[in-house]
Amino acid sequence: MDFKNDIGYRKETLKKLLYNIQKSEDLIVKALYDDFKKPEFEAVLTETNYVISELKDTIKNINSWAKPKRVFPSILNFPSTDYIYKEPYGNVLVIAPWNYPFQLALCPLISAVAAGNRVVLKPSELTPHTSAVIAKIIEKTFHISHVEVFEGGVEVSNKLLAQRWDYIFFTGSVTVGKIVAKAAAENLTPVTLELGGKNPCVIDETANLKLAAKRIVWGKFINAGQTCIAPDYVLIQKNMKVNFITFLTEEIVKAYGKKIDKSPDFARIVNTKNWVRLDQMIEREKVIFGGETNHDKLYISPTLIEEPSLDSTIMKEEIFGPILPILVYETEADIYNVISKYEKPLAFYIFSENKSFTKKLIADYSFGGGCINDTVVHFSNKRLPFGGVGHSGIGAYHGKLSFDIFSHHKAMVKKANWLDLPMRYAPYKDKLASIKRILDWL
Repeated sequence: MDFKNDIGYRKETLKKLLYNIQKSEDLIVKALYDDFKKPEFEAVLTETNYVISELKDTIKNINSWAKPKRVFPSILNFPSTDYIYKEPYGNVLVIAPWNYPFQLALCPLISAVAAGNRVVLKPSELTPHTSAVIAKIIEKTFHISHVEVFEGGVEVSNKLLAQRWDYIFFTGSVTVGKIVAKAAAENLTPVTLELGGKNPCVIDETANLKLAAKRIVWGKFINAGQTCIAPDYVLIQKNMKVNFITFLTEEIVKAYGKKIDKSPDFARIVNTKNWVRLDQMIEREKVIFGGETNHDKLYISPTLIEEPSLDSTIMKEEIFGPILPILVYETEADIYNVISKYEKPLAFYIFSENKSFTKKLIADYSFGGGCINDTVVHFSNKRLPFGGVGHSGIGAYHGKLSFDIFSHHKAMVKKANWLDLPMRYAPYKDKLASIKRILDWL
């Protein structure tokens, strides 16, 4: 079993993983529902189908991705042929979050395996049903020396982080991301950190308000707002606020009905700790829609908050739940005064038909990725890198880029022997001027 060098073996194990996931899809969907009542549609769209698509794409392309890439040589090395070799880092630790517990565990694992690494996966303890299904699938698919799952809580994560790894891939909060980065730094271990942030959603006077409301409701309240790239707050031109709120409330009712707690299409908060945190955010704010909560059922309805203080709890941290603050602006300076209060976000959304306005916002603010006239959907394109900047993350992945981040890119020059230019060798007398002319020409 040579998963480091045998591309065929990697490919066959990924095919086996694909088969086992497809065979277990109903169990995965049920586990996601049991953990926090994730609707079947969302479970398939954002979890199982996404992973299956990623697997198929990786299986199709693994040979070309792993093949040494020939690059144009330097004239200074003439005659030579130059290559980039992709080699696995070695032992990789993947720590997955709870909000998309299947997708965000399996996708990095797939790429790490494709690149030839040995992988230890730590799924989230907050979604135990999904973690158990993942463990069973991995056990059926891989030899224990190739991929192993460690279930458990913080104590398990701490023990794993205390070990030396060749690469660590972490998805989760900024707070825990700092702990992971600190542990990795002890051994100079490279990391990918997929974190989060307060993602702005800016709407100007040229936007199609009704369509914007529909797309924002979907992007914000899918998975009950427990999405790292969900819009965290809306910044809308002041004279448009009233109409926009009307459209928002209409779209929420269209999506989930008047009795949202009875809707089969709305998930629940993952646990009591997160429910209490969200419930306390709402307490002192001006609720203009929603605000209904049920502790026993871990339910918080889609909730709209009108113009909270920038110093309020709801605006100090990432919300990560079904609560949407609506703020207003009149000038671009107002936009800056809000967005600049926070660290660089993972996502940024703009609703506008004004090309110069959107172009300026994209240029003025640093963020992971985003959309114009939509939300969240940039995540679905495997040809786009997904990752943060600053406090919202380190590194990016998806598609071929996922294979690349789990591979060390090794540079090699193969020098021919039929010609050996004497210019580089000592003694150097009278050679410097000639070398400088060559370099200037290059």
